[in-house]
Parts: sequence; C-alpha cells; structure tokens
Amino acid sequence: MLIESNKITSHNDDLFKAHKNKLVFTASEIGETENIIQKLIDFQIAIPSWALGTGGTRFGRFPGGGEPRSLEEKIEDVGLLHALNNASGAISLHIPWDIPTDYQAIKVLAAQHNLKFDAVNSNTFQNQVNQTHSYKFGSLQNVNKAVRKQAIEHNIEVIQQGIALGSESLTVWLADGSCFPGQLNFRKAYQNTLESLEEIYAALPSNWKMFLEYKCAEPNFYSTTVADWGQSYSYVKKLGNKAFTLVDLGHHLPNANIEQIVALLLMEGKLGGFHFNDSKYGDDDLTAGALKPYQLFLIFNELVEGMDAKGMNHATDLGWMIDASHNVKDPMEDLLQSVEAIMIAYTQALLVDRKALEIAQNENDVVRAQEILQNAFRTDVRALVAEARLRSGAALNPVGLYRDLAIRKGLITERGLKTVATGL
Repeated sequence: MLIESNKITSHNDDLFKAHKNKLVFTASEIGETENIIQKLIDFQIAIPSWALGTGGTRFGRFPGGGEPRSLEEKIEDVGLLHALNNASGAISLHIPWDIPTDYQAIKVLAAQHNLKFDAVNSNTFQNQVNQTHSYKFGSLQNVNKAVRKQAIEHNIEVIQQGIALGSESLTVWLADGSCFPGQLNFRKAYQNTLESLEEIYAALPSNWKMFLEYKCAEPNFYSTTVADWGQSYSYVKKLGNKAFTLVDLGHHLPNANIEQIVALLLMEGKLGGFHFNDSKYGDDDLTAGALKPYQLFLIFNELVEGMDAKGMNHATDLGWMIDASHNVKDPMEDLLQSVEAIMIAYTQALLVDRKALEIAQNENDVVRAQEILQNAFRTDVRALVAEARLRSGAALNPVGLYRDLAIRKGLITERGLKTVATGL
C-alpha cells in the first residue's frame, strides 16, 4: 500500500496557514531555527519489524487486523510510516522471524520505500521449530557447551544475514539468568557468556558494531546475566572497540537515573544506541514519551551535550530505534506517536542554553540550572518538528493523515482481518 504524494500535499495545504502561524510564533520565541530544523530532517529513528503487529502480554493478544504477514509487508508498513513522517528511514530485522527468501528483491523493495536496514537482532530467548537444544536454562551462559555453540552459531548466522542486506550492526539481548538461588554459578555464567560473545565478536566485519543490551529482570527473576549497564559495560570493554552497550529505556529498576547512565557510557565511548519506549512499572514497552516525557528530554539533554563535546554526529554516530509492543493501540499509530515524542525531546534538548547552564553549574546555582532545563522542556517545539516534515515532503500531522486516509481499513481489506504478524 502506497500513499500518493498528492494526498500528502492536499493534507498539508489544508493545515499550512495554521502551521505557518505557529511556526512564526515559535521562531520569535526561540530565535535561530534553521539549524535545528536541518538537524531534525537528518535525524532518523529505526522501526523494529516486530512492532508492526499487535503486541501481547502473558494473558492475551488482540490482533487488530491487517497486520503484516511477511517481511515484504513489514517493509511496506515501515515505508508507510516513513512517507508520513520522513523520520523512519530504517527497519531493524529480528532473525529468525525475518529471514528473506530473496535478498536482492528485499533490498530493492526497501530502496523503493527509501529505507535502510538498521541493526539485525538475534533470538536466543525462544526455542525455534526443529531447534536441537533448548534455551530453557540459558543460551550463551548455558552450562551445556553444545547449547552455547548453537547460540553462537545463530548469532554468526544473523551477522551473515545482515551483511547480505547491508546492515552494519548486531544487537544481542540475552534472557539468560536464574529464577532461584543456587540455580546458577554467577562467575561461571559470566565466563561462559564472555567466551561466547568473544566468538561472535570475532565474526564481525571490520565496519560493524555489536550492541549488547541489558535488562534487570524477566524472564529470570533472581539473577540476569547481563542485568544492568555496568555488567554490559564490563563485557563490551573486554570485547573490543566494535562492542557497545545498548540502552533500552524500560530495562531498568524503578527510578533508575537513566540520563546519568547515558552520560557515563557516552563519556567512556561505549554508548552504542537506544531502544526507545516508556514504562511505569517495568519493561512495559509503552509509547515513547507517553508517561515520562521529562525523563526523555533529560536523556536527550545529556546526549546532545555529550555528543557535542565529542564532536559526534547526532544523526549517525549512535543507533536510534524504537522497541515497543502494543496491545490496545493500532501499532502504526503508536509508532508515529513515539517518533513524534522522540523528535520533540531531541528538539527541546537542542534549545538548552549550554553556556548559561555551565555557568550556573560552576556557581552552584541550583535554581538557575533547573530553570534553564525546564524552560527548554516547557517550550512548545511541535511547529519546528512539523516544519522539518513539511520540508522533506512528509505530513504536517502524520496521525491525522493516517486516519483520514483510513490506512488501517485499507490494510485489512488487502490482508484480511485475522492476520497476525510474525514475531512476539
């Protein structure tokens, strides 16, 4: 399903006058906006293939119809998102859910939608059909060497899949851990995991990166082999300069200071990227910015400051991706909302007066420092984000146009009401 360009043009024409008035007011409040708008045009957020279908919980899944039935349809759906916001120019695949049957045809299809292939993701947290050994008691940490070998070989296969598609990074997330005291020898589990990661790392092409994700709990609730940023950092530090920590915003204990974690990993040169989502209780995988928009802004505040200090390119030097699982929303609408929230938080962080903040910090002026950050956060920057979309040929109001065009209804007509996307 494609969106005709004249539909976007007509939509934008209807909203243009009101948008222009907002933009003029915003520019009068902020001052120089051209540099910010260009940064927004350049900034792209990858869409994970598994987020295009309805997510679920342990208790149920309620598909909404018209879900992508194949990798080709997942690419088409990301293409729809990118046409609407021009900020979703990459897709992240999860193997074995997304193994192409014709690599060249898949690359051509992605190019037709102006999409690149972001990080490829391995899966050793589920048993697959006809799998020889079970991951019930872990994969890269497993006490059984044959299980570890199987998990290593899978990750190397994922790298080969990524090479064929033009990806340049591998994301590893492990469900390994233990549920009960005494079940696992922590030191041996760490050593087994490190040795397994070393074999995978050795298979990386010279221009690739490995992202090692961490998670404090679930599905194991007594210990997790890569439980926090410190444990991930200890692995990637040992592996080498192609290995980095990946931060998922939902993978922390309650009230963790994620922005401080980000700042330290960035300072150490070991921050690889993000899986954006939001949460209230745990790894809820809710729409980014839906519950904690100020925290999202504070994270971007540290990112902008730290990346600028290192001379890094905001758009390309870290990996940006959404990781969400939806059960009550249209997944496409949820993704559009998440991208919008991320772009808003990024824009607000670009507004922070760095020189004034540094002076306040050096003078221990706590009130002034707080005012500087909150003034940026309370600035309505939606007109700047919309202007970036307008200049790049996307929609001023992506969710509004998605609904006006009845895209979900069209997908249901095309694919059927009972389709269920592959993945989670």
